[in-house]
Amino acid sequence: MRSALLVLTATAFAAGALAQQQQPVIGLITKTETNPFFVKMKEGAQQAAQAKGGKLLTGAGKADGDNAGQVTALENMVNAGAKTILITPSDSKAILPAIQKARAKGVQVIALDSPTDPADGTDALFATDNYQAGVLIGEYAKVALGGKPAKIVTLDLFPGHPVGAQRHNGFLKGFGLAAPDAKSNDLGRPAEVVCAADSYGDQAKGQTAMENCLQKSPEVNVVYTINEPAAAGAYQALKKAGKEKGVIVVSVDGGCAGVRNVQAGVIAATSQQYPLKMAAMGVEAGIAYANGGKKASGYTDTGVALIADKPLPGIQSIDAKQGLALCWGK
Repeated sequence: MRSALLVLTATAFAAGALAQQQQPVIGLITKTETNPFFVKMKEGAQQAAQAKGGKLLTGAGKADGDNAGQVTALENMVNAGAKTILITPSDSKAILPAIQKARAKGVQVIALDSPTDPADGTDALFATDNYQAGVLIGEYAKVALGGKPAKIVTLDLFPGHPVGAQRHNGFLKGFGLAAPDAKSNDLGRPAEVVCAADSYGDQAKGQTAMENCLQKSPEVNVVYTINEPAAAGAYQALKKAGKEKGVIVVSVDGGCAGVRNVQAGVIAATSQQYPLKMAAMGVEAGIAYANGGKKASGYTDTGVALIADKPLPGIQSIDAKQGLALCWGK
């Protein structure tokens, strides 16, 4: 009886160890741990991995632009047995050597939200059409301005980042101004842009940048922001200067806090993204690859919608109530 029990226990232990060994391991590397967009992306990946029976490893840079932190996380995940890495690249070019090493070892690498430069540096990209996201808020701001001469401030990400360029240039295009196309990483700077500054997608930096722009160009009437934390910072600067009522602030993200800021009049309009969808698609692709499927390939558009509480003629949008029901892709 004791021998049988030992055999049974050993068999159960071996089966458990085998199951653990066969559990698909997927890594998720975001730009930061604090930006609400990436916090929600991480939550979505964790939920999807749990539902699909995968093991999720997570990592991030210390701040937007921290390539070294992302490289370390990627290398650690490959060493830990991850067969798929999902990444939102902070530096679209500097991350490429680390990605190439991982892919050479058979690891599937999928970019979420932000492409590498060039985009074929990863197996696939699951992301918003960021140029179109910019176009939508540019069109809205143009109509909202009502024919007045535009005095625009742009609070961008940082130089050379594809997503920053796509949103910025898309905004200019939607506003009817001269703009580079979606493939360019150069920021357009028509005469209507009276001040441009980098916010790094951060609220405090966005506020400082807006304060500096107000000193240079107090006549501003439109503010484009790379994301909603930067928009919140811009609004604080405008409020401090007593200009919050006369300036149109537009942004991109569509997070729950950002949509509530649309309701509150802090942001006039925002283009909503769906990071939960990006994360779920990435985990599903990782599970499929681990189970003998093909690697994902190409670009998949995860969707975008314009959120505005003041509908304008000729502009397709949904209101903040609808946006709250959809925020982050829930």
